Amino acid sequence: MKVSGKIVDIHRRRIYPGEVVVGGSVISRIEEKQDVPDVYILPGLVDAHIHIESTMLTPGSFAAAAVSRGTTATVSDPHEIANILGKEGVDFMIEDGRKTPFKFYFGAPSCVPATDFETAGASLGVSEIRELLKRDGIKYLAEMMNYPGVVNGNREVLEKIAVARQLNKPVDGHAPGLSGDALKKYVGAGIDTDHECSTLEEALEKISLGMKIIIREGSAGRNLSALKDLFRTHPSRVMLGSDDIHPEMLRERHLDKLVSGLIRGGYDPFDVIRSASLNPVSHYGLDAGLLRPGDYADLIIVDGLQEMNVQETWINGQKVYDRGKVLFSYKPGPPVNRFFCSEISREQILVKNSGLPFRVINTFDGELFTKETIHEAPEGKILESDTSADILKIVVKDRYQDSAPSVAFIRGFGLRSGAFASSVAHDSHNIIAAGVKDEDITDAINELVRLKGGLAVADGGKIRSMQLSIGGIMSDRPCEEVAAEYQFLSGLVGDLGCHMSSPFMTLSFMALLVIPELKLSDRGLFNSNTFGFVSLFVE
Repeated sequence: MKVSGKIVDIHRRRIYPGEVVVGGSVISRIEEKQDVPDVYILPGLVDAHIHIESTMLTPGSFAAAAVSRGTTATVSDPHEIANILGKEGVDFMIEDGRKTPFKFYFGAPSCVPATDFETAGASLGVSEIRELLKRDGIKYLAEMMNYPGVVNGNREVLEKIAVARQLNKPVDGHAPGLSGDALKKYVGAGIDTDHECSTLEEALEKISLGMKIIIREGSAGRNLSALKDLFRTHPSRVMLGSDDIHPEMLRERHLDKLVSGLIRGGYDPFDVIRSASLNPVSHYGLDAGLLRPGDYADLIIVDGLQEMNVQETWINGQKVYDRGKVLFSYKPGPPVNRFFCSEISREQILVKNSGLPFRVINTFDGELFTKETIHEAPEGKILESDTSADILKIVVKDRYQDSAPSVAFIRGFGLRSGAFASSVAHDSHNIIAAGVKDEDITDAINELVRLKGGLAVADGGKIRSMQLSIGGIMSDRPCEEVAAEYQFLSGLVGDLGCHMSSPFMTLSFMALLVIPELKLSDRGLFNSNTFGFVSLFVE
């Protein structure tokens, strides 16, 4: 097999006309040649940090969508499904990915459950982590979200890191806002990367201590604009990752548009392309090809570097995508799930008004962090949503057993009526809902109980929903179908008054306790600054 075009040589930092000759699965030689097509040949793109489950697609369906964007490999943390099903969930992701030619490099989820302050479906201790890391297909210890445990010397946390180090496998970090002596302890424990930087100053401090920075640009967390100057100052320390990306975004763009956008913005094309190929491949020790003789033939053909419309994608010498058509088939297996709770009543989410000031979670479009504010209680016996102040009720219901839901209040969604709910709720994936009236909130939650997972929108007795049959967080359908239905439901939330660009994604992070500041678990309000529960009412 031969392909011709302008070779983008990221190793010698030159672009030249040439021909790539492939024998079997590897590149046998690359020759300079004149009169080639006006296209560019690049290494396949590698997403350095992604949770495949957040696309709401199986690995196989994700692969079919990703190759059309020039992505040939991902460094994937399966902790979403692991929080639901443990090792069974990790095994599902690995086996499903093997049904395609795509290169999935999975990590061993380090924090299952993410904290001890919520109910998850499974737990992965040191022995389970050791068993996973001993597998050839498990490339690294996935993001260590329990940064207080690292800093404070939690024995189990440090043992997990030690196991990875003993097996010469890198350790991913997760340390939003961590600085000073605490950061030094965190890095000193053996953490290699961070993908939570939101400011250039934060990233530079972490780089100065030896960390590599994965610049996150997904559906909810978007930090590329703030961190892009790292491509000029520390290009060898930078990688690109989606973290969490929803299907409608994956359908429209992936790393291809991040890379081309940076090149259009004047950043060095070799440094930018290396961040999505050489840098993750070398850091994680991947067998993904980098467009060199002897490498696996993982390459893409694009029309130009400033737009990067993908024409062809090749993996291991196999053409997997050709001008709008995916060239491999995929058949999903039987669904796996763990969903045991019963429906709830309106009475279970009533909040009696104590008359005291109460805490409100303040959320922001495009951000995963929140802020706590204190509001004076209105008159009346029952504390309810207040649309005039953009304050809604938020509910989290344990999906693994029957227990009372936890209830709080949240600001920033803008709903004027109705409610929406999701069983995609990081990281334990209990049911989370926000809305104006209790009737709509319970309708949305109970629809998800009936479906055993999915997304729902309820307003005045009308309910629209989307089932996620695999773990309550993924569909077995193709990206196009899932994206269309997801966009439809997101549009309904917009019709209710929500102005956020990705309301379901933002809602899904309101139960993630390891990202500051105030969040809600199935056990109550949680402040990550003090790493403990706080009451709704302030004494």
